[in-house]
Amino acid sequence: MANQKPKKVAKKPSTKPEAKKEALATPAVQTASAEPSLKGFFARKCDKNENILTIFKSPRIWGALIAELLGTMMIVMLLLTLGLAQPLYLIFAVVAVYVMMAGLSGANLNPIITVGMMATRRMSAIRGVLYILAQVLGAWIGLIIINAFRLSSGTVGELPMMEEVTGETFWVVALVELLGAVIIAFCFARTLRYVRKNPLTFAFAIAGAMTLVIVVATIIANGYFGLADSFIFNPAAALMYQILPTTADGIGELLGMAGLALAAYVVFPMVGGVIGFYIADVATKLSAGGYLCEDDCVCDK
Repeated sequence: MANQKPKKVAKKPSTKPEAKKEALATPAVQTASAEPSLKGFFARKCDKNENILTIFKSPRIWGALIAELLGTMMIVMLLLTLGLAQPLYLIFAVVAVYVMMAGLSGANLNPIITVGMMATRRMSAIRGVLYILAQVLGAWIGLIIINAFRLSSGTVGELPMMEEVTGETFWVVALVELLGAVIIAFCFARTLRYVRKNPLTFAFAIAGAMTLVIVVATIIANGYFGLADSFIFNPAAALMYQILPTTADGIGELLGMAGLALAAYVVFPMVGGVIGFYIADVATKLSAGGYLCEDDCVCDK
């Protein structure tokens, strides 16, 4: 026993070189991910395979189109009945409509939003066109229903009318519509994450943005320029809201007035919707996804 040789213990392979490699590689990855980048800004964010040949293979598109039609119809009926006379009722009614339709179609209910989503590639072109057609049809049905009740009642009450856009008021109306569309689209883009996770939060955010826009538009248009009932912020509703002129001295004047109304209530708001979505995307990219601050953060001290 005394002469027994001690056993040799096998040496474990050293892992120090690998650890050093990992240590050297880690900071590079962290630095690259922390830097804001606009790479992939114009990448498609929707289904790449969705086109006119594939979109109708799933019945979900029909549910989405029905939701857009019914939702826009309800919004127009609210505008024609409550209007701005009962703002509190209008806000809660809008929240209810958006909560109902959020899980079916994403609750665009406005060509401003649909065009913005198409421009930022969140939605395919064919789906966007179908959504807009459903929205216009829904607005038309809503106008027919309210007008039918009005005519059958035998009363002399008139539907609320938009003021005719003239050369003197065109730029005020158009720019107010543009500004309102930017705010609504920006809010919609920033709250898209809540559409399925928390529809109530999403609906209240959209209703709040609409309230903000109405307040700002009222102060600018009515307070500064004396223009009442001169904004609507929904091209689908505007097309069916009797904004186009019906009488004029000649065909040239009629076409000119119609062109001004379409530009102010349709073209400018759609451009504003695209701008609002792009501003939201740029802000998200430059902030690397959002502002998150830990307990030991000193950025706001």
